[in-house]
Order: sequence, then structure tokens, then C-alpha cells
Amino acid sequence: MTSAPLPRILRRRGEPEYPTFLELFFDLVYIFMFSRLAASLAEDLTVRGAAQSAVLLLAAWWVWVLTAWLTDLFNPRLPIIQATTLLVMLGTLLMAIATPYAFGRYGWLFVAAYFAIHLVRDAVLIPGTRVNRPIQARSIRVFFWFGVTVTPWVAGVFADETARLALWSLAVAVDLGSARVGWPTPRLGRTELASQIFTGVHLSERHRAIFIVALGELILSTGTGLAGSGFTAGAVATSAVAFVSAVLLFQLYFQRVQRILAPPSVATVERVRSGTSTSYSHLVMVAGVVLVSTSTSLVIDRPFGRAPVELMVATLGGPVLFLLGSVLFDAVVTGRTLWSRVLAIVVLCALVAPATLLFPPLAALILANLVLLVTLVGEGLAARRRLVGAAVPSR
Repeated sequence: MTSAPLPRILRRRGEPEYPTFLELFFDLVYIFMFSRLAASLAEDLTVRGAAQSAVLLLAAWWVWVLTAWLTDLFNPRLPIIQATTLLVMLGTLLMAIATPYAFGRYGWLFVAAYFAIHLVRDAVLIPGTRVNRPIQARSIRVFFWFGVTVTPWVAGVFADETARLALWSLAVAVDLGSARVGWPTPRLGRTELASQIFTGVHLSERHRAIFIVALGELILSTGTGLAGSGFTAGAVATSAVAFVSAVLLFQLYFQRVQRILAPPSVATVERVRSGTSTSYSHLVMVAGVVLVSTSTSLVIDRPFGRAPVELMVATLGGPVLFLLGSVLFDAVVTGRTLWSRVLAIVVLCALVAPATLLFPPLAALILANLVLLVTLVGEGLAARRRLVGAAVPSR
């Protein structure tokens, strides 16, 4: 089997697989994006508000994923790729600015920025890969499917709030779903995901970076909420608990990643290279952190007293989403179910009803942290027992 020579625009074997400074710089705009999403949800903590925030998060996440794949497949040190990344960053900034009003008067700005990002990227990649037909075909397939979803995206701009939510939900589901099945396109077929030139190390590092960015937004919202609270006892206590939440989420994520990816086996690297599955599982984890940020900002303002059901659901639901995403990620990489975190999810879900009836918001936040702490300690002890057992020679 022969293949066309790689054009200069593509990343070559042996080149550094770790993210460049430009890629890390690009991620900074997502601190702003996540903060806008968390603030918007805090202002409208309803089922409708959650659905709207989810649609906007999915669109923003899809931009990040395609940019991570861009710098994974193509040489991020080329000026044309660097310029493309910066333009995508600018478009993402405009999307973030429009986010709180995307279901109001600035829906047009969100959609215009979203599609400008994709047009700029494909205008670079399709001509730039013409000497390598399989890679060019992949870019054309992606462009074709954005052509399919442009109709519901644009139609939503001119629809009322309910219809806009339905149209944009359909559009973003097609955007993400078409990638999962390889962007099947007339006359071009579909992209075999297993054959894509994904670099396991690079994508793994990119996912770690965006998770750190999400935690950074949690720290930012905690500090901002405390600074504007007048430093009351309840606000200080809530901020301290929120900081502990960030630490626990950090430890739960990175300790598990280190156990399953270092040193990576051949099978593990191949699973990480699947790209879509690992990206989708990280989406769930990041959504969990954003929801923790949302609930934290609300609890800082109202740490005591009877809390509405939606606040309790958000307070305990953030850790649930994070744990669910980590279970999915673990299943993708190792092929096994992380039962300790499944149990933690069950416990957190069981706490929602009694927390709503018996506990103030701050107590619910503390309960969520206790579940995370017990999970972290339990996994650490289990890992230590396995190491000790492996070190003891069998007789």
C-alpha cells in the first residue's frame, strides 16, 4: 500500500509531540468562555437555562476539539497554522462575549463567529493538503457537514427562544455526531477514525491542559465571588470549601491519569489516539467543573438557609458529572469500569433529596467534598495495596 507524500503543512514523524506555547496561549480564551457559561447558568438556573448552557458549551467545545486536532495533525510551528490558530482564538473570544446573550439579541454574533472559525480553518486546510488526497478528503468531509448544519444554526438566529434551542440542539448534535461516525460524505465516503494521524501524547497533553483551564475558571469565580462578598463568614467558608473542591478535582483527575497513562502500553496509546472518545469524555468532566463553578458562585451569595432544589442539584450534580466523565475516560483508555467512582456517583445522587430538605447550601458543598475525598483516599489505598502485592514475590 502506497501513500501520497506528506505535504509540508503536516506534522512529520519525530517532531515534538508536546503542545507548543501558542496552543497553551490559545487555551487561555477558554477561561473567559467557561466563566461566561458559568455566570449565565447562575443567572438562569433552570432546566431551560441548563439546556441552553449545554448547547453553547458543546459548540465551544467543538471549536476547541477541532483546534486541538488541527495542531495534532498539522505542523503547529508553521506561520500559516499559527495564524489560523490565532484567528480561531479571536473567533472563540467573540463567541464567549456573545454567550450570555446568545439566546437573546446576540445570537447572530455567536453563530457568525462559530462559522467564521470553521470557514477560516477549512480555507487553509483544504488547499494546503491538495497533494495528500486522504487528508484533504477528511477536511472536505468536515466542511461538508458544517454546510449541513449551517441551516439550523442560522435559522435559530431568526427564531424565538424555544425554537432556537431546538434548532441549535439539533445542529450541535449533528456537528459532534457526524465526527463520531467519520463524517460520511457523498462520493468521498467516510473517515476511518482508527486511521487518523492522531498523536496519543499530544492529544493527551491537550486534554490535560483544557482540564487545568476549567479548574482555573473555578478558582477565578471563587476569588471573584469572595472579593465581592464583603468577606462575610459564610462567604469566606464557602470560598475555602470551593478551593478544596478544586484541589480534590485536580487530584482525582491527575492521579488517575498518571496511573493509566504512565507508562502507556501500546493498547492504551491506540485508545487515546481515537480522539473523539477521549475528547467527549473530557467534555463531560469539564462540564462538571463548570457546574461546580456555577453552584459555588451561588452558594457564596447564599451559604445558609433553605436552598432551592435546583441549587442543590447543581451543587451535587457538578461532582457527579466530573466523576461520570472520568468513568467514561477510564473505560475508553483501559476498557474497564472504575467502580469506585460509580459508587461515588450513586452516593452523590442519593444525597440530593435529603440535602434539599435538611442541609443549607454550604453543607451540601461540604458533603460533596467528603464524597470526593473518600473516593480519592480509597483509590490511593487500593493502588498502594496493588503495588505492595506486586512487589511481594510469590512462593
